[in-house]
Amino acid sequence: MIKKIEHLGIAVNDIQEALSVFETLLSTSSYKEEIVESEGVKTAFLKVGESKIELLQATNESSPIAKFLEKGNKGFHHVAFEVDNIEEEIKRLTDKGFILIHQTPKEGADNKRIAFLHPKSTFGLLVELCQEKS
Repeated sequence: MIKKIEHLGIAVNDIQEALSVFETLLSTSSYKEEIVESEGVKTAFLKVGESKIELLQATNESSPIAKFLEKGNKGFHHVAFEVDNIEEEIKRLTDKGFILIHQTPKEGADNKRIAFLHPKSTFGLLVELCQEKS
């Protein structure tokens, strides 16, 4: 079951430059920065009330973020929804006809297990499912 919007992902070329802008805009500091090798990204998280913003910078040329930026895109990249049980949610959505990029959860940033839905099945929006690791 989808519980809430967990975070909004923003693709950036330079995470330090973006942090400077968003920390000033939101009057807060990043609470966590980390590299997620499996996705080829460096991430930084900022909290805004109960919501989070995730800044994403590619760490290699084959990263999905590098490919996104190469197409001339920048800015809003994905919306992440928190779920109770990611395996059950993947099955539910697959059974309903959604196309998933990840058929099984993988390790993500911020102590999460993640899976992405293909934008083809969500009107062009990249959707991430995430569940807190136990």
